[in-house]
Amino acid sequence: MKKIQAEKGSKKLLNAWAFYDWANSVYTLTIASSIFPIFYSALFKTKDQLVSAFGFEMKQTVLISIITAFTFLTVAILSPILSGVADYVGNKKAFMKFFCYVGSLGCIGLYWFSLEHIHISLLFYFMGLIGYWGSLVFYNSYLPDIAFEDQQDAISAKGFSMGYFGSVLLLVLNLAMVMKPNWFGFDIGETEASLNKASFEAMKISFITVGLWWLLFSQYTFYILPKGVSTGAKVTRNVIFNGLKELQGVWTKLKQDVRLKRYLAAFFVFSMAVQTIMLMAVYFGEKEISWATDSEKTTGLIISILVIQLVAILGAFVTSKASAKFGNIKTLIAVNFVWLCLCFYAFFMVTPMQFYIAAGLVGLVMGGVQSLGRSTYSKFLPETEDTTSYFSFYDVAEKIGIVIGMVIFAVVDQVSSMRYAILFLFVFFLIGIILLFRVPKEDVD
Repeated sequence: MKKIQAEKGSKKLLNAWAFYDWANSVYTLTIASSIFPIFYSALFKTKDQLVSAFGFEMKQTVLISIITAFTFLTVAILSPILSGVADYVGNKKAFMKFFCYVGSLGCIGLYWFSLEHIHISLLFYFMGLIGYWGSLVFYNSYLPDIAFEDQQDAISAKGFSMGYFGSVLLLVLNLAMVMKPNWFGFDIGETEASLNKASFEAMKISFITVGLWWLLFSQYTFYILPKGVSTGAKVTRNVIFNGLKELQGVWTKLKQDVRLKRYLAAFFVFSMAVQTIMLMAVYFGEKEISWATDSEKTTGLIISILVIQLVAILGAFVTSKASAKFGNIKTLIAVNFVWLCLCFYAFFMVTPMQFYIAAGLVGLVMGGVQSLGRSTYSKFLPETEDTTSYFSFYDVAEKIGIVIGMVIFAVVDQVSSMRYAILFLFVFFLIGIILLFRVPKEDVD
């Protein structure tokens, strides 16, 4: 029996799309934001120990910044090419699946991450990161296909909220494994060293749970989402580079659309800073906050991560309501101002309590700026069936921004400290606010 395709705007289709956030957000929370940074730090004997990779010695956080920047550069180059192929063959769901599976396997591979085999270990880290962001290129492009304009803010916020809620559920399980390994059958022995070894093993097991969660829960989304209209044509050399031509075409059209062009410029700048902070926040807390003991540090970082995720659920909905009342652009300006203030606050943070306060504020504006940034762009798009190309351009702009942000962060971190690296990012929020003020109102709100 042929499967009946869900109609655009239907509750079934909207929920299936949003459910992918439930599936993949465990990567950003457990791998990118919480347990992996703690695990990575535990590999070194001291905070100041340098790491050797690719023939260079560098700070621990600088290596992660460089690999992250390289991954986003790869996504920025590949996404327009793959989007062009997806448009031509009419099956962007297949590409979304491919990146999902690469990312899932990368997470599982982190179980074997070690300094002795640093290059293959970094490959697994690269796979997880490129899998997550690569799949989002196609996931985001579905938004105007599955939702009408008046539904997009709400379903975008719902997706992020489902992601935060689902990822917190798995994180709580993973953190229980790390903090109470004996509850899960790990041999903790009778010494603190044995307990630390058991917790370390629990962290490695958590990477496997993330990969399996992402892999399994994504299947519902893949089952419901339409794959597109297949042309049945073969993929040739011209088709492969068709995406780059489409990107150039989008750029030409953007020059004639003042509102969309100015908004994208603002998004490019403030997203650069937001994503850099989110990717490096836990590393900052691990290195720069004065924790009394290693145990307090692990517990404190875990608490701050949970605070961020739980508050982010509220933040996404509050931002959605605010945008409905005050308009998307005004709300984004307010959110960016909070981020700007957070950069100054972070520079002076020393105590765990100050870090917890920052975590709460980050959570409040994190979900809001992501969901509203995505839905505002979707609402500004001209009438077109070629949404993938426009969202490919959006994703390329975001990824190149992250590359620039991470490289700047790494350079400032290497020559001075992470405090000055965070402080410097306030410049991008300030520029972002100025650019948002220049976006024409028209029928934006």
